[in-house]
Amino acid sequence: MLNYEINRPDEAAMAEARARWDAVAKPLRSLGLLEELIERIAGIQHTADVSLAPRCALVFCADHGVVAEGVSQSGQEVTRLVAESIAEGRGNVNLMADDLTDVFCVDMGMAQRAAHPAVIDRRIGPGTRNLAKGPAMTRQEAEGALQAGIDLAGAMKRRGYRLIATGEMGIGNTTASAALTCALLGLEPEAVVGRGAGLSDEGLARKREAVGRALAINRPNPNDPLDALGKLGGFEIAGMAGAFLGGMTHGIPVVIDGAISAAAALAAARLCPRAKGYMLPSHMSREATAARVMAELGLEPVIRADMALGEGTGAVALMPLLDMALRVYAGPHTFTSLGMAAYVPQGGAK
Repeated sequence: MLNYEINRPDEAAMAEARARWDAVAKPLRSLGLLEELIERIAGIQHTADVSLAPRCALVFCADHGVVAEGVSQSGQEVTRLVAESIAEGRGNVNLMADDLTDVFCVDMGMAQRAAHPAVIDRRIGPGTRNLAKGPAMTRQEAEGALQAGIDLAGAMKRRGYRLIATGEMGIGNTTASAALTCALLGLEPEAVVGRGAGLSDEGLARKREAVGRALAINRPNPNDPLDALGKLGGFEIAGMAGAFLGGMTHGIPVVIDGAISAAAALAAARLCPRAKGYMLPSHMSREATAARVMAELGLEPVIRADMALGEGTGAVALMPLLDMALRVYAGPHTFTSLGMAAYVPQGGAK
């Protein structure tokens, strides 16, 4: 039995945040989606005095048995190598986060353990089984990974973090996330399975065939998200889904990264629709699954840069934009300070 709480954002705090935006000396709603994100954070934090620091990125790492089907151009050893670089502070996400966001590497179940003391061990097993031949995880393993993510979000909140970015690393996880998205949204593999880290035409065909076989063999129940997650997901995908549930439980906003993180967010939202209120979109990945999942979640990403790197890089790319928006939101440049009348909504204004 999963242990999480069902909560909802504070609508009064969101209304106050909107009023503060309307007091800033600028055209109404002219910072668009950035204003909406600050309002959403106000609701989550239960105060219009929004704070974005300190914040962290949790990079969930795990391996996938489906790589045996030739769905990736590199082997599972790469998961460990990249995880170690993240733990050492040398990964792509570390470089993009700079000193503005703390980055943590989380071992949810890599085939090879990362030999670094900074790795957070939430290991469920040495990688999932081959989803093209049977369930990737047992239901109990999926529950364990979910709970690990829920608890980790709580641990970060207790450490004082005000915002969590999700990221992942796991060779083969675009296959797993595409299969999970197909199951939850009722889509065919051809509609959502992409090239991942640059597959050839032959590799793409193998990947689509593997996803189709996984759906046929496992027969995931779209009305039972835990069943679909266990049969088709990965330890890191389940861990991220848990982090989104943990955001709701512990009152902390959690940022969606790319397509894999979005699939995890979708699973969390299917487990508990209220969790959507604690999710923040960052960028629109070029992976085909991303747009469909974001539409299903009712979220509009701020960044459109054709990114598909993973590791949480898109999620941390949102942070400077939020910082800039917050400086305007909390700054002195108001209609009152300028001695001018405030703008009021007219025809066509949102």
